[in-house]
Amino acid sequence: MSDFHQTGSVATLHSLNQRPIDDLERHLKIFAEKRKITLILPSLFSELETPALAGILDELEGASYINHIVIGLDRADAEQFAFARNYFARLPQRHDILWNDGPRLRQIHDGLQRAGLAPAEPGKGRNVWYCIGHTLASANSDVVALHDCDIVTYKREMLSRLVYPVANPEFPYQFCKGYYPRIADQRLGGRVTRLLVTPLLLALQKCFGAHDYLEYLKGFRYPLAGEFAMRTAILPDMRIPSDWGLEIGVLSEVWRNLSRHAICQADISDRYDHKHQPLSEDDATNGLSRMSMDISKSLFRKLATDGVTCSNEHFRTLKATYYRIALDLLEAYYNDARMNGLTLDRHGEEKAVELFAANIVEAGNVFLENPMETPFIPNWSRVLAANPDILQQIATAVAEDSLTR
Repeated sequence: MSDFHQTGSVATLHSLNQRPIDDLERHLKIFAEKRKITLILPSLFSELETPALAGILDELEGASYINHIVIGLDRADAEQFAFARNYFARLPQRHDILWNDGPRLRQIHDGLQRAGLAPAEPGKGRNVWYCIGHTLASANSDVVALHDCDIVTYKREMLSRLVYPVANPEFPYQFCKGYYPRIADQRLGGRVTRLLVTPLLLALQKCFGAHDYLEYLKGFRYPLAGEFAMRTAILPDMRIPSDWGLEIGVLSEVWRNLSRHAICQADISDRYDHKHQPLSEDDATNGLSRMSMDISKSLFRKLATDGVTCSNEHFRTLKATYYRIALDLLEAYYNDARMNGLTLDRHGEEKAVELFAANIVEAGNVFLENPMETPFIPNWSRVLAANPDILQQIATAVAEDSLTR
């Protein structure tokens, strides 16, 4: 059972009494009569070969309040796309598959690239961006939810609790972020949130002083959660990163575009596990090492746009401050795990803190050397201004792909 603590910066909707899912879904069906709900599923083809996605589909079959499911399929050839069509065919909701590596969508991507409007690199950010484009083209959505396809412990209640705050017409919220405890196999998870984001936000405040944006991010119980829902009307003006700073980037865009009274977070599960990334100490282009770099750069860029001045000296001081705070927090996490009978690899986590500390300085250096870097994908309002027919082109490509034999 969750507590009822409020941070004061972001409204927190707790799971206080384990409300039955049947009651939640009964209300959602009523809400969905006037606010149609779309679910976006960004997926790699390899995830179709895992039990996690099969379990997700089992649960989604009963989510009758969902009007439309948009599936972004990456790294699939023609044979694999045909397999995916059969794989998702059991979904009773209307569903469309974006074959991102297929010739039709590749042609559209190449045209956008020539115009300087395409995502800079492949990955989840690009996949989500094209799914948003298709959602806008479909013009049949008032609420959009998104979650990953590798959730091992997925239950339909996760989705219903995620969309409820945004779908309920009596609530003021236009954006909802999911949160949950990262505990699996009696291990305390959530390393990047615990060991990088939380101590880094505290260190930034200590080094640069109080800042509303940092206080806002600190208000989220799990800022790196991949589950969020929002009103479709705000999608055209959302800029999302193409790198691994997607979750922080989305929160930054929400901060820029919405009043804090329109933002909330919801407790969507008491148990959550998904694919774990390696630390990747020897390869800064992969794993948690790459993630820590992209998240750090995302935070530095955002603070710079708000007038915060950074230098090499600032980043060296920030590293030292972060390192001390992270080790203090690690002590608390270790004791918390022990008290609850959980395991925590203290040596492995201290190695992660050391790597993250080094990457904070490296991310700062990269930021100072290339302050004009713009990893954000252009928002759909800009793309439509340059090419008013682009959404129809995407819709046509997806429809024609669905007829391919």
